[in-house]
Formats: sequence, structure tokens, C-alpha cells
Amino acid sequence: MQSPKIINKRLIIFTRYPEPGKTKTRMIAALGSVGAAKLQRQMTEYTLAQVQFLQSFYPVSIQVRFAGGNKQLMQEWLGFELDCLAQGEGDLGEKMANAFIAAFENQIASVAIIGSDCPGLTPQLMAQAFQQLHLGSDLVLGSAIDGGYYLIALSRFIPELFTGISWGSDRVLQQTVAIAQQLNLAIAYLPPLADVDRPEDLQIWEQRHK
Repeated sequence: MQSPKIINKRLIIFTRYPEPGKTKTRMIAALGSVGAAKLQRQMTEYTLAQVQFLQSFYPVSIQVRFAGGNKQLMQEWLGFELDCLAQGEGDLGEKMANAFIAAFENQIASVAIIGSDCPGLTPQLMAQAFQQLHLGSDLVLGSAIDGGYYLIALSRFIPELFTGISWGSDRVLQQTVAIAQQLNLAIAYLPPLADVDRPEDLQIWEQRHK
């Protein structure tokens, strides 16, 4: 009897429990608190479906790192078979760093982190990120049009990428690339895509869900 094949690639989704008033707060002016929470719910479910489709043709494990709510609420929502962990304390950089560290400590060879607010991120692009790591890139970035990034992928932990960054600003990608260049890292880029963060971004989501 053959032993089960070990999957040594992991895709981590960063998201938030869809509690009204505590999620997608920049959308509340346009959608109300309940509507903004509903958008968070729909976008997370859409992102998870894309990742699960990736699994149909590319061997990758899924983990959900969440803010708000708790593990019970997350698994009742998204499924008890899912690996769900709280993001923990600290800024976004610390939370992502901890997620990468935990994965590499568990002998995962390639790790990508994505958010739940980029509807243009396809399973094919996710697979491309892992392929770029396999081809020798140290860092893969999916650049967001707002100046951040919608995906970051590594095959080893590089702590400098998660400190000294103005998280939430339009300088995140620029600052990350500058640090990577100082470290002489080989960087691969995925195509620029738009995040859905503000009322003016809603048309991006609506076009995806006509």
C-alpha cells in the first residue's frame, strides 16, 4: 500500500469574520454595515471557491487565517474540514510573518498568502505563483493597482519583508520591492489587479458577478 503523497505547498487566505460594523468598514457608507458584512461574506466564499478549484489541478493545501469571530464561527461558516486559525496580534506584517513561519516550521516548501478582496485572482495565477518559486524566484508578488499586493509567495522565510512597511498605504508594494532589491532577491510579478476596498471599487465586484 502506497503512503499518501505529502502536499508541500500551502495557500493561506487572510480574511475576516463577516460581522456587521467590523468588516469592510470603508464600504459602510455605500452599503450599510449589514451590506458591507454581506460583501465580506460573498468575497471570502468566492475566494475560497477559487482556491478549491486550484486544488482540482494543482496539489496545494489550504489554510484560512481569520480576524474577528472565532474558530467555531469560521468553521460553521466555511466548513469544519478547513484548517482555520486566528491571525493573532500585531500589524499585518507580523500576522503574515507568523503565518509564513508556522508553515515553514511544518515542512511546507512553498507558501503563498492572499486576501479575500481581489476577485480577479484566478486559480491559474495562484498556480503561476508556485511555479515561479519552483523556477527559482525568491519572492513572488501580485501587485495591486492601489499600491499594495494581493499575493505574496515565498519558499523560505525572509523577515525583512514584513517590517518597516506602511501597511494599508499606497506604498506597500514599493517599499517591499525596495527591501527585496536591497537583499538581492529574485522577484517575480503577477499581473496587476484591483482590490475591492472602497465604494468606487464595487463595480469591479459587480462585473465579476453579473
